[in-house]
Amino acid sequence: MNHRFLSVVGMAVSLSFMAACNTGKTATDSKTLKVATSKQSVQVTDTVPAWAPKKHAFNPSRTLEHDLIHTKLRVSFDWEKQYLNGLAELTLKPYFYPQNTLALDAKGMDIHSVSLMKGYDATPLSYKYDGQKIIIELDKTYSRTEEYVIEVDYTAKPNELKASGSDAITQDKGLYFINPLGKDPNKPKQIWTQGETEASSAWFPTIDAPNERMTQDIYITVDPQFTTLSNGTFMYSRQNADGTKTDYWKQDLPHAPYLTMLAIGDFAVVKDKWRDKEINYYVEPAYKGTAKKVFGNTPEMMEFFSKKLGMVYPWSKYAQVVVRDFVSGAMENTSASTFMEDLQMNERELLDKNWDGIIAHELFHQWFGDYVTTESWANLPLNEAFANYSEYLWAEHKYGADEAAYLQLDELSQYLEEAQTKREPLIRYYYEDREDMFDSHSYAKGGRVLHMLRTMVGDEAWWASLNRYLTQNKFSAVEVAELRMAFEDVTGQDLMWFFDQWFMKPGHPELKVQHSYENGQLNLQVTQQQDTTYMPVYRLPLKVAVWTNGKKVEHPVVVDKAEQTFSFPVASQPDLVLLDPEQQLLGTVDQEKTKQELIFQINSARHAGLKLKAIEELGEKQISDADVINALEQALRDDYWRVRSAAINTLSSLEPGKAAGVEGEILRLAREDKRGAVRADAVLALANWGGSKYKSLYEQAMQDSSYMVAAAGLLGYAGTGASDTMAKLEMFDKEKSEDVVLALSTYYALQGGPAKYDWFMKKIGEVRGGTLYYVLQSFGAYLASNPEKNTPEAIALLADIAQNSPVYYVRGSAYQALMVMSDRPEVQQILQEVKENERDKRLLEMYN
Repeated sequence: MNHRFLSVVGMAVSLSFMAACNTGKTATDSKTLKVATSKQSVQVTDTVPAWAPKKHAFNPSRTLEHDLIHTKLRVSFDWEKQYLNGLAELTLKPYFYPQNTLALDAKGMDIHSVSLMKGYDATPLSYKYDGQKIIIELDKTYSRTEEYVIEVDYTAKPNELKASGSDAITQDKGLYFINPLGKDPNKPKQIWTQGETEASSAWFPTIDAPNERMTQDIYITVDPQFTTLSNGTFMYSRQNADGTKTDYWKQDLPHAPYLTMLAIGDFAVVKDKWRDKEINYYVEPAYKGTAKKVFGNTPEMMEFFSKKLGMVYPWSKYAQVVVRDFVSGAMENTSASTFMEDLQMNERELLDKNWDGIIAHELFHQWFGDYVTTESWANLPLNEAFANYSEYLWAEHKYGADEAAYLQLDELSQYLEEAQTKREPLIRYYYEDREDMFDSHSYAKGGRVLHMLRTMVGDEAWWASLNRYLTQNKFSAVEVAELRMAFEDVTGQDLMWFFDQWFMKPGHPELKVQHSYENGQLNLQVTQQQDTTYMPVYRLPLKVAVWTNGKKVEHPVVVDKAEQTFSFPVASQPDLVLLDPEQQLLGTVDQEKTKQELIFQINSARHAGLKLKAIEELGEKQISDADVINALEQALRDDYWRVRSAAINTLSSLEPGKAAGVEGEILRLAREDKRGAVRADAVLALANWGGSKYKSLYEQAMQDSSYMVAAAGLLGYAGTGASDTMAKLEMFDKEKSEDVVLALSTYYALQGGPAKYDWFMKKIGEVRGGTLYYVLQSFGAYLASNPEKNTPEAIALLADIAQNSPVYYVRGSAYQALMVMSDRPEVQQILQEVKENERDKRLLEMYN
């Protein structure tokens, strides 16, 4: 499962809910390092911090009373009612103890019959059903060596369930009908499923727990116009007498029920291959020509991961399908991952965007999550941390150290933002709701912790340990102890201390670093400042890098006390001293640096993360200083495009009179840089300084091949106040690019006037996800400045989105737009109905 993070050029709107003791010996080099420690000290606070871990009931893994061996499903669909008609045949046996009853998860269904099957003979069984579980009285007491087959005839009604969700999975209805009656001209008719966490039981009866595994057969009956996809191997398609067809998919290796999937729609199937396996990409026909450009690195990823893990991709095929209105970024269904529609792109969009991260994420899940599965949601990082870290592994392999370093910096930022209000152990049994596990702890923090583990044990041991973990635990459910033991078996080390402080304890180290130099000796004082009422005093194997006369020397240290001083012989005053120069630590390092040190860090540190941090710190402190401006101008020529963009964005805060020395270089970047994102940032920086001075540049940018640059040109031109601004912008009114649409909506929100009402109404029907969120924000501002357009049609549209959008933050954005008209009685009633029917606690908190 993959999060979707929203970032949009030129937009500055947001909602409140979108913000969404171990010690040991110090490793030393007797020739260079001497360690002196002060007394151990701890911090104790008098008040409970906002992020303090919450105490909830213990959540164990599901007790296995029965073993679900095989599931056979025969399904057809009522598009008008949005029902699934199903016949489920389940093969089971008691797990260990004898059993005479069977409990199956089955949410919101009509149960027509339950039977015991012996061949083709069916014997009705007594059962009780409460809308969530079927409790079946078996015909006798079965031992663990006796298999039996249960048949359930049922109708699934997903839209009648009370839905909830999480940051990663915005709804949990299990089965979704998209445009079922074909009334929306902007959407195809589709059906798809989403099983994580325990939503598969909303469309077929099962034992819906991650520590259960089964093989499966699925027979899908649909109209012949539709293409189907499911797990495993496509066996055949049969034409039926009533004009329908039945497609048969077979999954012959066991997996968890939540990984069962189907997708139905008018898909173009773009074929690819890796070794002897079929690799297919399912997209809407309009995107058939670009599907390979989006997904085409998949075979190379499969080769890379298979070789590194020493474990060949285990499933019979790999398919990737893009669907409309998906309730997450993507989902790692066994052998058939599902993706949000954002991955359908035209040629121009491909110039600026690359979805390799999310593609690698779901692919790595095929090993970590599908082949070896967390035994409980409390152990979710065993799935998600590995998938998140695969994005780093692939970026490092394919795009180099700089791009990988940026991903790590971004992951740290995501976690630290969440840590302001929430700090929980990575492995946490005391959650309130299992959906709470899908957060930046399980994803971002988990990935960073795995990187620290890899750095500590070394690459050879890292990959050997992962191979042992996968080999020993294949087709089974695991908890974190099994990961630890795999690493201990390979390395010979006792790693309990590492797993205890990083996986089982909340929070992160907060280090204060100071250094001084005198008489040939460098002293580095490190203080652990985190609140040890809740967090440990950490054991941190790190490095200290010292640059002297332009040369770098690294010293290994172990920070394992609350206060420590490390001393090093150094010939002269250092140019720069850094703790953790590899930027691998999950934590904060507060180290005051001089202007000269930060400039040296930009110019001499090879690590992209160090350059980006130094640029940020200089921007916060002394941007108008001539030496700083010169250093940032040098960064404009950096090989890594994100460093160039960071320098541009920092310099853009200069007053126009002080920007003269760098305008020329930024103008060159606006015209010539190979990266569209850099050109766009440069155009916006010049727009901040130049007004109409760069009018011709904005016109040139509007014709750029990159949508990002075109959008920047639109915003730049709008800022000139030229009399033909509206005419220039209206030339792009039919454009569907999210960058362009958002630039236009920003301008039209306040300057569009009544004539742009139809444009907003049309775009709200066309755009999706994060783009729709922002367009709704602009539409709210538009309605506020054009009250004559507060029409019943606009109210009805916003009400429908606020009540029915599958994406929680889109519902919230529509609600806020309605608030603009809250003086009207009919709108007040709608707002009240929205609040009464909303189930997402994040929205309810905002509404109330």
